[in-house]
Amino acid sequence: MADDLITAARQGDIAAITAQIAAGADLEARDAEGATALLVATHANNIEAARLLIEAGADVNAKDAIADSPYLYAGARGHLEILKLTLTHGADLTSTNRYGGTALIPAAERGHVETVATLIAAGVAVDHVNRLGWTALLEAIILGDGGPRHVAIVKLLLDAGADPNLADGDKVSPLTHARNRGFTDMVQLLQRAGGR
Repeated sequence: MADDLITAARQGDIAAITAQIAAGADLEARDAEGATALLVATHANNIEAARLLIEAGADVNAKDAIADSPYLYAGARGHLEILKLTLTHGADLTSTNRYGGTALIPAAERGHVETVATLIAAGVAVDHVNRLGWTALLEAIILGDGGPRHVAIVKLLLDAGADPNLADGDKVSPLTHARNRGFTDMVQLLQRAGGR
């Protein structure tokens, strides 16, 4: 029955998910990768399947074999509707992915502006440092493309109080990274925020 729920979640089969929940299927059963039905639905950005599972009590923080949870994955991928559902159903804002980063860091790196704004508003720590020695601000600069989305994210992070001088593990500041990459809009934002 648990396999049926995971299969239904993978396929986005709302009728089957509803029937499985009604029949008492184990919401926390795992597939071979350690993913729950909710994480499988989140992978596919199947909003209605995720909503059904979350409202039935599925754990939004249940991690798979590579330390992804529905909350972390939705944040990293910019699956905004599912992310908002996880935030209203007990998402652990301090939980971290396999790189030791919060949901905010990959969201910033990938240019998901609304997701970054949502995570900041939810209270995710803006200056969290992952195992690579990078914050969300550093990832937006180092791994971003310097375009309008990443510039908007840098502004959101700075406006939320991100430390413009919190350097990476090699002691290279956000401002230096932005200058080295020729990201003039980011340079200006960082300088206005007191970046050195």
